[in-house]
Amino acid sequence: MGHQGSRGERRISSVFLGIVAIMAVTGWAVWTGYAASPGLAVFLFVTSAWIVSLCLHEYAHARTALHGGDLTVGAKGYLTLNPLKYTHTLLSIVLPVIFVILGGIGLPGGAVFIERSSIRGRWKHSLISAAGPLTNVAFAVVCTAPFWLGALDGVPLAFRYALAFLAMLQVTAAILNSLPVPGLDGYGVIEPWLSHRVRREVEPLAPFGLLAVFALLWIPGVNAFFFGAVDGLMSALGVSDLETSCGRDLYTFWRESDGFCAVPQD
Repeated sequence: MGHQGSRGERRISSVFLGIVAIMAVTGWAVWTGYAASPGLAVFLFVTSAWIVSLCLHEYAHARTALHGGDLTVGAKGYLTLNPLKYTHTLLSIVLPVIFVILGGIGLPGGAVFIERSSIRGRWKHSLISAAGPLTNVAFAVVCTAPFWLGALDGVPLAFRYALAFLAMLQVTAAILNSLPVPGLDGYGVIEPWLSHRVRREVEPLAPFGLLAVFALLWIPGVNAFFFGAVDGLMSALGVSDLETSCGRDLYTFWRESDGFCAVPQD
């Protein structure tokens, strides 16, 4: 392949740059009130920003794996940030977007195939798994920075609500993905430290881990506990329930609204 090939493997894809461009343009439309429908602009802005964060989540896994010793991630296209290169585009991109639309939950994707046999050392394996959720944490911190820095003066309401909702998606993704459930990154962090027998017995459960978590979230008590924890973290980051729920209200612009979260149009 040579040097040129390895550079090509790391070149940021036009697909990713296109999504970033949509995020920038729709973010500007939300900020300026330029869009005829603030809801549609918020929907496009949050969805594109959410896809960007999913790509960065998978990139973080791949990049950490590369430094850990898996030299195959470049050839697989994982370093280009192209969402179409991940092994399960459906699981990594489509399903997470559907879950956001349906319930305002940040579904963690799971889609870079790491050659674990070429990585030596349990800490490296744990770090590769932790890199994804840590990306969501970093994204949440950036989205909420204006809130906890008290820098909201001059930030238009619609943009403020959109940021609040986007931050909540990152927080839910970080929490869910950090659960020590087979198939999720949280389990990937502890797996290297488990005995071979335990790992072998748990392995067949991995494809069903995420489904089990979402089945549990349908139980009202579990759902209330989970979103209580999310609300607690959001308020610690300076974001109120009102801002988050108004963000969701604007995002789901096709639903009937009581007008409580209406934003003034220029």
